[in-house]
Amino acid sequence: MKSVTILGSTGSIGTSSLDVIRRGGPERYRVHALVAGGNVDLLARQIVEFRPSVAVTATEEGLRSLISRLDDSRLGRRSYPELLSGPHAYVQAACAPEVDFVMSAIVGVAGLEATYQAICSRKSIGLANKETLVAAGDLVIAACREHGTELIPVDSEHNGAHQCLRAGRRSEVTHLILTASGGPFRNTPKERFHEITPEQALNHPTWKMGRRITIDSASMMNKGFEVIEACWLFDFEPDQVDVVIHPQSSIHAMVEYNDGSVIAQISTTDMRMPIQYALTWPDRDSAPVPRMDWSSARTFEFFPPDLEKFPLLRLAYQCQRTGGSATCTLNAADEIAVEAFLNGEVSFSAIAEVVEETLSRVPGRRLLNIGEVLDVDRQSRVAAGEIVSRVAGRRSRSLMQA
Repeated sequence: MKSVTILGSTGSIGTSSLDVIRRGGPERYRVHALVAGGNVDLLARQIVEFRPSVAVTATEEGLRSLISRLDDSRLGRRSYPELLSGPHAYVQAACAPEVDFVMSAIVGVAGLEATYQAICSRKSIGLANKETLVAAGDLVIAACREHGTELIPVDSEHNGAHQCLRAGRRSEVTHLILTASGGPFRNTPKERFHEITPEQALNHPTWKMGRRITIDSASMMNKGFEVIEACWLFDFEPDQVDVVIHPQSSIHAMVEYNDGSVIAQISTTDMRMPIQYALTWPDRDSAPVPRMDWSSARTFEFFPPDLEKFPLLRLAYQCQRTGGSATCTLNAADEIAVEAFLNGEVSFSAIAEVVEETLSRVPGRRLLNIGEVLDVDRQSRVAAGEIVSRVAGRRSRSLMQA
């Protein structure tokens, strides 16, 4: 039996992970801890069903709300898990001696320290949190090597690459190709990007995801983050990682070997596939979703990305080449800019403007520990916030004049 902690249990990855665990049954999996943010209603329902030993909320206020929900449930107080809150409790839940596997799925840097400490505690990690490698890739991979920790990517593209790389020796690989759906604005002229509304940007054509990652997919920042992650996960240089637009989203990644052979990983667009792969690694289990239907004709299309139209992808390559704290600043600035867009403060096209100016304003440096990563993250958020205020003011004046 595998004992599991889920960091981010109420998000899309967390709920899909629990569905895989539900299908696997109690003889396969035991949920040790559920860690969530503000969705205490769903967390309470998860506690009633999965009976974890520990449950964690982001804040004390959230913890009080959770206790109130549990008091209203059919779960008797004697069956309550240990109830905790805050970042230190995240670490405790991830590093408990009885835990075998940690699903790292908290959005943002909130889950960084818990994931890092779980790596140092030699837990197997299912990595669905982009910020862990984008903000602190050098430190995280060094810790994996030092402690012999398995880091299995859950992101569909990296999970696909992980599977393709099993076809040969790493020394035989020349390129990794990551696919992107192109998002909802693949065919939208750049001149109209300033008109895009949050509702339009949240309407992803393929995947059901959280709000920030959906906006990042629309701007192709998400693909830029994936390039950075791939460099760390699989020891590639940025120029060895290519991105192609593949609207069908059936091929998740391809690996090119030195003899010209290209191995592709193809599966349905359901995150339970890569989640189960991570949970059962190095074995494979029966599919948690229906098989792909090969009885009808299929078309696979590929197009190069437009880096002028989607400058955030270009900035991601640039930051990975620069190294140091650049990718940490990239991530922090993007999160602030995306939040401002969702709140109606800045336009969609201004997200890239805010990110690029933040990168020019925050000095780069080498990061020696997680504390320094979090310091750069805070500094970058402050700078991005100041830039957002200026851009928002300019936009407001422009709208008034119009």
